[in-house]
Amino acid sequence: MATPTVDQFLDEISRLIKQKDGSRIQDFLHYEPPWPPIYERMVAELRQTYPTAEHIELESKCSKALPASEEGDGGGSFTSFISFVAKYFAFIRDVDIGQLLETHDKLKALLGQASIALSASTGVLILPTVISLSRTLSKLAIGLDKRPDLVANLTSREATVGAEEAGERVTLAEGSANLIREAFKKCASERSGNSSGLDNNGKPEGRRIGIYLMANVCLKLFFHCRKLRSAEQIFALIYQQSPPLSLYPAAQRTTFLYYLGRYHFANNHFYRAQLALQEAYYQCHRQATKQRRLILIYLIASNIILGRFPRPHVYQTPEASGLRDRFEPICRALSKGDIATFRKITSIDNPSAAWFLHWRILLQITNRCEVILWRSLARRTFLLSGNQGDASKRTAPTLNIEDIFVLATFLEKRALGIGSNHSNDAKSQKAGRGEHTNSIFIFPPTPADTPPAQADDSCEAPHGYIDPDLLDCVDPPDPDLPTIDTVESMIASLVDQDLLHGFISHSQKRFAITGAKNASPLVVGFPNVWATLKAKMDDEVPGWVKEGQKRGGGTVMHLSGARPVGA
Repeated sequence: MATPTVDQFLDEISRLIKQKDGSRIQDFLHYEPPWPPIYERMVAELRQTYPTAEHIELESKCSKALPASEEGDGGGSFTSFISFVAKYFAFIRDVDIGQLLETHDKLKALLGQASIALSASTGVLILPTVISLSRTLSKLAIGLDKRPDLVANLTSREATVGAEEAGERVTLAEGSANLIREAFKKCASERSGNSSGLDNNGKPEGRRIGIYLMANVCLKLFFHCRKLRSAEQIFALIYQQSPPLSLYPAAQRTTFLYYLGRYHFANNHFYRAQLALQEAYYQCHRQATKQRRLILIYLIASNIILGRFPRPHVYQTPEASGLRDRFEPICRALSKGDIATFRKITSIDNPSAAWFLHWRILLQITNRCEVILWRSLARRTFLLSGNQGDASKRTAPTLNIEDIFVLATFLEKRALGIGSNHSNDAKSQKAGRGEHTNSIFIFPPTPADTPPAQADDSCEAPHGYIDPDLLDCVDPPDPDLPTIDTVESMIASLVDQDLLHGFISHSQKRFAITGAKNASPLVVGFPNVWATLKAKMDDEVPGWVKEGQKRGGGTVMHLSGARPVGA
């Protein structure tokens, strides 16, 4: 049977191949219904002339209509591209948009064939198509991942099939990301052209054009799946083989730096994170309010952990709407050393906790800001009760560590809701700190009149049982309040991190500020946190390729191995 629409389509694709116009080829390939009228006719012809069982005949028709190789001696082969076109015809013939799981599988198979064509010497022609397919597959995979009712059967099937196999089950979204990553690797490992990967105009050439486009699609899926280890592979490969990021369009740069900043934030490298996020924020278009807000949330969180609090004008931008109410109370508590307020704000029971947990920044702020909190508490204690010293008598300014201990204990009790007349009875202990963790291993003795357990109760906890490892253990009599030794160790840690300038007299329990002869003890003894941490860092951000940057070949990059700021 005649297929005039299919023939017309193949003739047009053949013409575009000869013109080496990959962008126009991508424009001709529609993946999502509703189809334009001409595509409806083409689908009808395919279903009537080339049903599902006639794939070989369909591929033969494509082989006859499309060129087998580039013109001239040594021209690259189009064999894999022809197979892709046949696969595309089969896709639009069989796809049922109402069956999302089947559509995902078919789209994944189509991308797999396109990825094979991408690895050929003529692969640059199909690069725009691979990018478009990857974006469509990513959108569908994330949408399905948010619909557990649709993937329930798939999950149970995979669990049954992989029950005897070792390793972690790969989710639908992660499987799509792994396939897209293979296409990304082919872009990053391009060997054609000169060693720099740039053409005569200083622009990326060949498949290298798609490095950051493909990387950004992969990173979106990996962050959605919370697979940072897989994301690390993307950054490491780019750091070794990619041309400088500055040579790529602003949209690609901004998106990549956003994910790079989030990666370093998640790995507790907050200085690196703020460098990447700050650049992403600068380069993001002012009208892209949603994207700028995403960047700003992590940028503010990174800077707060580094002791650099936002200025008022930051909150006046459109993208910062509502962020002042989230972050300013934290900054206020940190600057005052107000342990009680800080504990309340970062408590999981606080109404704002859900918002911080949604953005995955609560634990970092809670744990890493502890350094700033104690530094501010020591500074405030010095203002209240510290000895200012006397330069004429050569006596250094000092601070009694016991004063910090008294203030810290008072604030911790206030955070726990314990009054000054706190008693050690069980009721007040439970109100202050909740049940002790180890009690899950300890069960009350069985009353004398309790009948023996029945056979069907064998799965329940045995009464009167105490785990052997806990026979000699007792619950602490008081809530977990600081001790004088705890406070002294905190001050020693701050001195070691250069956040306090001086030394500790352990016998006298005092901290002495040095170098304050001709300067204010507050300035000398309590250095600025941001300036101190910044002075210890360099501006290299693993994963961010800059112009003129030297990179050693074959080096294995472990991006998460360095010691985090504030650790």
